[in-house]
Amino acid sequence: MRLTEDWEIRALLGRVARVAVVGLSSRTDRPSHQVAKALQGYGYEIVPVNPNENIVLGEHAMENLARIRPVDLVDVFRRPEYVPEIVEACINKRVGALWLQEGVINERAAQRAADAGLDVVMDRCMYKEYRRLLD
Repeated sequence: MRLTEDWEIRALLGRVARVAVVGLSSRTDRPSHQVAKALQGYGYEIVPVNPNENIVLGEHAMENLARIRPVDLVDVFRRPEYVPEIVEACINKRVGALWLQEGVINERAAQRAADAGLDVVMDRCMYKEYRRLLD
């Protein structure tokens, strides 16, 4: 289901505990790093997913989503053209929710995820939404 209402997003943020961050960088100047670090501070368990990283924010990075233990949500910091393969991995892993960060817009892939039963938030920053709705 596509989540657009504040109450829907608030409920999602409240029930999520373990978040895979696809495209998480160890570079502190990158938005993925800043957002993931803030989410850790809010108590979320972060799972870095990036084949070019070893350890990010004190957590071992996974090469891809196929290698991770179950997560509640996948937060995507990749260009829109990579979203369809991420969606398929989420469906295969039976992930409950997909969050596409600001500027990560792929309508077809988001609809595929929603049709497969995932809760989907697109073109919003998870950190900003947490601060706006729960902080």
